[in-house]
Amino acid sequence: MSPWIIAMVVACAITSVGLVMTMINLRLYRVTPKDAQPEGSALVSVCIPARNEEDNIEACVRSLLDGEYLRIEVVVYDDDSTDATPSILQRLREDDARVILAPHAPLPDGWVGKQHACMQASRSATGGWLLFTDADVRFSPDAIRRALAQAQRSGAKLVSTIPHQRTGSLAEALVVPMIFFLLFSYLPMPRMRRTTNPGASAGCGQFLLVQTEAYRGIGGHGAWRDSMHDGIKMPRELRRAGHRTDLFDGTDLCACRMYEGFVETWRGFAKNAFEGLGSLTLLVVVTALHVIGHLLPWMVLALVLAGLVTPIAAGLAVIAIVLALSQRLMLAERFGHPHVSVMLHPLGVLLMTLIQWHSLALHASGKRSWRGRTASHTA
Repeated sequence: MSPWIIAMVVACAITSVGLVMTMINLRLYRVTPKDAQPEGSALVSVCIPARNEEDNIEACVRSLLDGEYLRIEVVVYDDDSTDATPSILQRLREDDARVILAPHAPLPDGWVGKQHACMQASRSATGGWLLFTDADVRFSPDAIRRALAQAQRSGAKLVSTIPHQRTGSLAEALVVPMIFFLLFSYLPMPRMRRTTNPGASAGCGQFLLVQTEAYRGIGGHGAWRDSMHDGIKMPRELRRAGHRTDLFDGTDLCACRMYEGFVETWRGFAKNAFEGLGSLTLLVVVTALHVIGHLLPWMVLALVLAGLVTPIAAGLAVIAIVLALSQRLMLAERFGHPHVSVMLHPLGVLLMTLIQWHSLALHASGKRSWRGRTASHTA
């Protein structure tokens, strides 16, 4: 048996497992019923870190204030903004008493800016539940009601979802949907539901709804003060403390355009892509799986034209490609991804792989940065 045939058999196995895992996970990643009602009238404190967010902060806050669940407070921490963010926040506070501006405090050594901002916002929050989100997220009128009902019904101390991801450029369309590809390919959601193992968990920093008592019991954002990936760190720390966490489909509850254009997308993902994996070993394994399962089959088809591979290897490559594209199409239809992300799947995989290795280099050199600050707060 030729090496090409062996490689393509492995590729078919990799893409088959990814497709099956996605099918299982999609069944468990459920939408909260539109008529879901929370028990009681718990106060929900929405905590938003804001650093130079003049283009986003008002739309975000107003989408929350205009919601049908009235028992909320929106706590915003202005993180040394140099644009119009402070004046916008002052006006919002004057318009609605539910807007609270958290007191400013200098960024301590060893803290990442966002984690410090979230921690400061949480200290001014008085609700029984805290929703950590970003200024570029927009909420539907029923978002808080249905999310709180989901948290109570699940019995988890934290629930998270990935908002609908809007994209406006080819680079965004290729890279942003990879979040879903990675999550649904590799997270064992059945195990996540059965155990409190930290490794069987995930979350999205754009939407983290956590019970206040549990959050403060683990030390809040201070438990991952030097991290740039609160979406991963918060559920893991809660699980280490014995709490359950969960994921649900809130695609219709909130939306976000995460980054704009190639450069911002690359930099945005590079700041924490390696941290999301957590180890060099896992990065090597994931890279090997992606190269063999999702890139090599396309190379084999190209080599067919040169007569360098057998028809059997080519046939297996086609099977692997069909399996991979079926997985991506399934995700695109469920979550509204651009179909170009399906058609150019290998390019998206290649870009994300390069970003992950670049993120490793930034991590090792201490040069990860976002919004003008490095992870180690040396700038």
